[in-house]
Amino acid sequence: MNILTAATTALHPEAITAMYTNLVLELGQDPDLLIVSCSSAYDISAVISALRSCTPKVTIHGGTSCQGAMTQMGVAAKDGIGLAILAIADPEGNYGVGAAPIGTNPHAAARIAMTNALNHAGCPGEVPAMVWLTSAPGREEAILAGIAAVVGEDVPVAGGSSADNLLDGSWKQFTGDSVFTDAVVVTALFPSTEVMFAFHSGYEPTDAKGMITKAGGYQATNNKGIATAASHRTLVEIDGRPAAEVYNEWTEGLITDMLGKGGRILGLTNLRPLGRVAGYIGEVPYFQLAHPDSVTPDNSLTLFADMAAGNEIVLMRGTVDSLITRAGRVATAAMETHMAEPKDVAGALVVYCAGCMLTVQNRLDEVVGSIREALPGIPFLGTFTYGEQGCFLNGGNRHGNLMISVLLLTRT
Repeated sequence: MNILTAATTALHPEAITAMYTNLVLELGQDPDLLIVSCSSAYDISAVISALRSCTPKVTIHGGTSCQGAMTQMGVAAKDGIGLAILAIADPEGNYGVGAAPIGTNPHAAARIAMTNALNHAGCPGEVPAMVWLTSAPGREEAILAGIAAVVGEDVPVAGGSSADNLLDGSWKQFTGDSVFTDAVVVTALFPSTEVMFAFHSGYEPTDAKGMITKAGGYQATNNKGIATAASHRTLVEIDGRPAAEVYNEWTEGLITDMLGKGGRILGLTNLRPLGRVAGYIGEVPYFQLAHPDSVTPDNSLTLFADMAAGNEIVLMRGTVDSLITRAGRVATAAMETHMAEPKDVAGALVVYCAGCMLTVQNRLDEVVGSIREALPGIPFLGTFTYGEQGCFLNGGNRHGNLMISVLLLTRT
């Protein structure tokens, strides 16, 4: 197992070709899998053509990331332009990518994509060690269920929802053959070594909590008509009262200006998401987060994750400092859970919420530093997403917001 990364902030295809050529020279062989993350400023077809001109057969899995990407070398994001790749050379492993348009049936799309990925890996009907996921935002819970329908619920999934620079629906998902705007792309990983993973947030619970008494009933779209909040992602009432009014009280007037008229609150709520208990380690709960996106005219809240009546929700609290240090702590947690040390790790994939990234944007080098400290000298690729998918320590693949998902591949 050999893993390397490369990055650029140039747009022209020649820079991508040169970057990849240098990576292969350092790797000493053609890779078996390329994970590509880039901002939506890129012409994705040109990116694929540049890579294919150098490596016509390698498996490619890609998605757009908010503003750029990060690696162990630093942040690859300059004026909304940045591209990074992680190359895996593992001749004794098997890797296959599959994709399918989501359309009106995300569960079916995920089943098709997962089946195609297994076939492409040459492992039809087998159970992979891990699944790497990229999808369009909006229907992630159904997509996870569709993946589980093919490989079972015990196979860990990690990944993120593709993002763009302006929340205008210009995100992309892609393989070495196709580019999509509304699809699910999965890679089935059958590495010759082990995988490790962790899924956490950088937030703590507050004392403010309540019961969801009504959810659903509203559909939000962006300026391209793409759904950004389906009805199952609308929080209508908490404890029998309008959800936005309750949230505003919990946050001491954070969204007062939006009450009664509606509006986008995404930037205001980055440090005050809502959480649900996803499980316990001993007696200590850990949380799955949902990011409030907007207030509707009837004082409901739209979110980027599903909610259901009967769930208890808790106001969570984060700080800039906690978001900076958390990425490294999640990587450390992945190793500790599997009783490993940094010397055991060949490379890492890090999914870091775009909302968190924008909150700490002027200190992103410190985020990179926190990961470097946890994984000294180890190549990693970090992507900034509009939703994060991961597997909690007690099992169970979930979708959340403002989360960090880490996948580690071992050397042996």
